[in-house]
Amino acid sequence: MTARTYDPVAPHDVAFLGMGVMGYPMAGHLARAGHRVTVYNRTPAKAAAWVADHGGNGGRSAPTPRDAAAGADFVFACVGNDDDLRSVVLGDEGAFAGMKPGAVFVDHTTASAAVARELDAVARERGLGFIDAPVSGGQAGAVNGVLTVMCGGDAGVFDRVRPVAMAFARAMTLLGPAGNGQLAKMVNQICIAGLVQGLSEAINFGQACGLDMKAVLDVIGKGAAQSWQMDNRGHTMVDDKFDFGFAVDWMRKDLGLCLDESRRNGAPLPVTALVDQFYGDVQRAGGGRFDTSSLITRLR
Repeated sequence: MTARTYDPVAPHDVAFLGMGVMGYPMAGHLARAGHRVTVYNRTPAKAAAWVADHGGNGGRSAPTPRDAAAGADFVFACVGNDDDLRSVVLGDEGAFAGMKPGAVFVDHTTASAAVARELDAVARERGLGFIDAPVSGGQAGAVNGVLTVMCGGDAGVFDRVRPVAMAFARAMTLLGPAGNGQLAKMVNQICIAGLVQGLSEAINFGQACGLDMKAVLDVIGKGAAQSWQMDNRGHTMVDDKFDFGFAVDWMRKDLGLCLDESRRNGAPLPVTALVDQFYGDVQRAGGGRFDTSSLITRLR
C-alpha cells in the first residue's frame, strides 16, 4: 500500500460490512485515520484476518451486521449485488435493526438505482441517513486510498459523511438524490466498456501491421487518444497479462445493471450491449476472473 496521510477528523465509531477486495482496504484506511472500526463479513475468517491486521488500531469484528452497526455513527458497506445488500441491511439481523437514530448508512456496492431508492425510503422511516456511494478506481484505488466516489442522497447527510469517507477517497461528489450515485457509476462503466473495446481493436490492429505497439502507445498516449485504460492497461494487453484488476465477472454484473436501466429509461446502449456479449465470450473461454482488458483475447 502507498503511504498516505489523513486529514484531521474527529474519531467516530464506524462499521464496515463486507471484507472483499474493496472493503478490506477501505476499512483499513478508516482505522488508520483514527476511527473505531467494527467489521462484519459473511465468511468470518476474512473479518478475523482484518482484525489481525488492524486490531492494533482498535479494530474488531462482530458476528452479524446488526451487532457491527450497534452504536456506530456511520455504517459503510461494500458487498456483491442488490440481494447481498438487502441481506446485510434488512431483517432482524440487518444493519438497520442495530443502528441508532441519526446514524448514516453509506453503500459502496455497485448496485441498482432502484435498491438505493428502496433502502433510502426505509432509512428515512427509521430516522436514519442513507447515501448510495459506488466507487471507481478498482482494487488499487482502494488499497492506496484514492477512490472516486459518486454519491446520491440528502446534502446534509452527505456533508456529515464526506470527511470520514475521505480516509479512502481522493474525490467524493454528491450528484443528486438517492440512486443518482448508482446511475453515475453506470455512466462510468458504459464509458469504460467502449474504451476497452476500442483499445483492444487498436492494439490488435497495430500488431497485425507489425508495429511496436508499446512504442505506439507511448506516442499516442501523449495525444487525444490518451485514457486511463491506455496508460494502465495498454502495455499489459500487449504482453497478454490479465491476472489482476477488475474481473470480467464483475464487469458483466455492472453492465447488466446498465442495460436494465436503459430498458427503463429508453436510452439506447448498442455498443454497451455488444461489448457485454463480448465479455460473455471471454467468460465462456475461462476468463471470468481476468481483468477487463482481457477483452482483446477475443480478437487473437
